[in-house]
Amino acid sequence: MRNAERFEYTIGTPGGALTITTISDPLTFNLAVSNDASSSGVLGYLFEGLTETSWLNDEVEPALAEAWEHSDDGLTWTFHLRRDVAWHDGQPFTAADVDFTFNRIIYNDEIPASSRSAFEFRYLDDSGEWQVDQMDVAVIDDHTVEFTLPVPFAPFLRSMGTAIYPRHILEPHVDDGSFVDTWGIDTDPAEIIGTGPFTIASYEPGERVVMARNPDYWLTDEAGNRLPYLDRIVHDIVEDLEAELEGFIAGESDVHGLLGEEYYQLEPLQERDNFTIHRRGPAFGTTFLSFNVNPGVSPDTDQPYVDARKLDWFGNVEFRRAVAHSVDRDAIINGVQYGLAYPQWSSISPAAGAFHNPDVRTYPYDLDRANEILDSLGWTDTDGDGIREDSNGHAIEFNLVTNTGNLVRQEVTQIIQQGMEAIGLEVDYQAIDFGVLVGQLTSTYDWEAMVIGFTGGPDPYSGIGFWHSTADLHLWYPNQPEPATDWEAQIDELYIMGSRELDPEARVEHYWRAQEIAAENVPVIYTSQPERLTAARNVFGNATPTLYALWDTRYLYRTDQ
Repeated sequence: MRNAERFEYTIGTPGGALTITTISDPLTFNLAVSNDASSSGVLGYLFEGLTETSWLNDEVEPALAEAWEHSDDGLTWTFHLRRDVAWHDGQPFTAADVDFTFNRIIYNDEIPASSRSAFEFRYLDDSGEWQVDQMDVAVIDDHTVEFTLPVPFAPFLRSMGTAIYPRHILEPHVDDGSFVDTWGIDTDPAEIIGTGPFTIASYEPGERVVMARNPDYWLTDEAGNRLPYLDRIVHDIVEDLEAELEGFIAGESDVHGLLGEEYYQLEPLQERDNFTIHRRGPAFGTTFLSFNVNPGVSPDTDQPYVDARKLDWFGNVEFRRAVAHSVDRDAIINGVQYGLAYPQWSSISPAAGAFHNPDVRTYPYDLDRANEILDSLGWTDTDGDGIREDSNGHAIEFNLVTNTGNLVRQEVTQIIQQGMEAIGLEVDYQAIDFGVLVGQLTSTYDWEAMVIGFTGGPDPYSGIGFWHSTADLHLWYPNQPEPATDWEAQIDELYIMGSRELDPEARVEHYWRAQEIAAENVPVIYTSQPERLTAARNVFGNATPTLYALWDTRYLYRTDQ
């Protein structure tokens, strides 16, 4: 926080590039329906919201809206839009685009908009039943939009950072029902139109994405110079994390997110190779094991997503607790992350400050305890082959997947596999393509056990799309018509109550209780949270390590030109 408090922007030098490496291609250029970090990591340079969150102090600041006010009851919000913003094709940005984004995309039942859950407001009606409502979005004039909420919503301003889309480009595709297929990965990048500081200059699958400076971007520095300073941002796509490291050591990239083992390799090279490693505490994101308890039937095959006997195993909380005790977090932290990580028990990271509950139930590595739990279920090895059978004599065997390209996650998954096998479970582990993995989670639901990671954030409500039982990314059983369990119903209620509570201390209480319930029922079994380690070349101005980032790319400039 000290860095953020004393930081001041300086006037930068135009030109140059920032080069970043990544192991994944974007899966779509349609940000509205994307569910993966690879796509949003590219498209975030193109699209903006009415507000933005400061990389320095996490406070909400104006973006496409220059000001706003609200009614005393917090239900009516009036946003005044900037008048100097143009889309990349030169068309003016107006309130019609905001209206179109919310009423025709986010609230369109025919479009699986990834941000919809952030704008669905839940409340108890007079009969004590949960209802879901939407806010009204009304255009007052070309540069004024009014939002009327059905209930108070504490993270409203932060949520208004959601991207706004061009009506004049996309409305025909909404009208004819082709929006979901619009701006696919094969689209000419020149057709992807936003208001942001960069455009996509080129995309070569498996090679690179090149972002080009938007010369007409609305933001200027204190001297009146139009931002951004950089001419280009280059995302080089490499095969795996080893190649990412090799590229940084060779000077081919400017910034690198370190793994634990890489820290000790790079630390002595800092002065020689003119870079600095920044350590910023535990990450917001998570890595976990989860089991599929989706009771649905595939419309394509007319077969259950998960075999009935496996649903019984995976849906048993004692089974999940036994597995939680089989995860050797010390082996993960010391053997894979080289000591630069923290055991994770709670669903909200310590990086979120007061929202983190440090007192939830824990599951220390204890194979004896895990075996006791399974024995108590009557799931024992009756035929002496080393594999437990359930009460009906079925061997407890299932598939475990994670994605290729992320060697750390693959090594973590192997440790998890070994722990489960040590307590008599037969686990067939496979690493599969990331795109296939995402498809299994979001469309085919064809998986049994999975190790994956999800990003987090400083406000717990950012996890509503994961934790609410009706959400698309409630991955162990998404899109539930009603909560499948009492504990899921409790978490649903706590997340909603936390979003409606305007008193900060009371909000914390709701999310602490939600974390306790999640830890008791272990729908996901957490592993560890890595130290946020980032190596960056010492050739950039307007950069400083904060709890949230190293820089705002709009103000970033090279000092070695």
